[in-house]
Amino acid sequence: MKRKILSLLILVCAVALSPAAPPQPSSHPWQGKKVAYLGDSITDPRNKAASKKYWGWLEEWLGITPYVYAVSGRQWDDIPRQTGKLHAEHGDDVDAVMILMGTNDYNNAVPLGRWYDETPETVDYAHGYSKRPETRMKRTPAMDPATFRGRINIALDSLKRTYPDKQIVLLTPLHRGGFYRGDSNWQIPESYMNRCGEYLDAYVRAVTEAGQVWAVPVIDLGALSGLYPVCDQQAIYFSDPDADRLHPNDPGHKRIAATLVHQLSTLPCTFSY
Repeated sequence: MKRKILSLLILVCAVALSPAAPPQPSSHPWQGKKVAYLGDSITDPRNKAASKKYWGWLEEWLGITPYVYAVSGRQWDDIPRQTGKLHAEHGDDVDAVMILMGTNDYNNAVPLGRWYDETPETVDYAHGYSKRPETRMKRTPAMDPATFRGRINIALDSLKRTYPDKQIVLLTPLHRGGFYRGDSNWQIPESYMNRCGEYLDAYVRAVTEAGQVWAVPVIDLGALSGLYPVCDQQAIYFSDPDADRLHPNDPGHKRIAATLVHQLSTLPCTFSY
């Protein structure tokens, strides 16, 4: 009974604190566009932690048509499959692609890896003198599917080739609290290192780095959304204060969407003017 009363109080507080529809510019660059959403359970419409996900609020507020291919439990190595399914079903009839992924890579202790492989090569060069061969170190993206950075490289290489003229936006993972669904699915909060000795923020930094590596904008959703489930008072934004502080509830998703409305207003959705 005590737990039910606590959960009810948290729900009431969450509804009270949930942001109203944010003010929108009269000509938001993402208004009425078609946007694909790739990722994991935070985005997956089949996850029942929230009745309306952040992309549902963006649909309501900005008239965005959502193409959602996120699947619960998936990691960055699933993005090429999601991209392929998107292209098979919609072809080029999409304006932008948004990716929220990485929390499961952390939980499954995927090694961070490196962005580049380097090899010496001979290349012709001239600068104030006649062209001549020189030996230089050359780097190429590391395509190692067993590492986090390698998976991101593979995924963004696939996206850049499939949709060379589309906007691609990366969202960093949210902060994560505990998720306890029985002895075979007991996920500890971000306060702890994973099994390869890394904290969640190392994976967040890697997603941020990917923006520079692959020339794609990154929205630091972990910081800008304000959602911080390791703080008991912020459990109001998550599915269950005792068993699930990993998945945002309705107020949590509404807060994410309110953040995205403003952040996306600074980015073009299309490049045809």
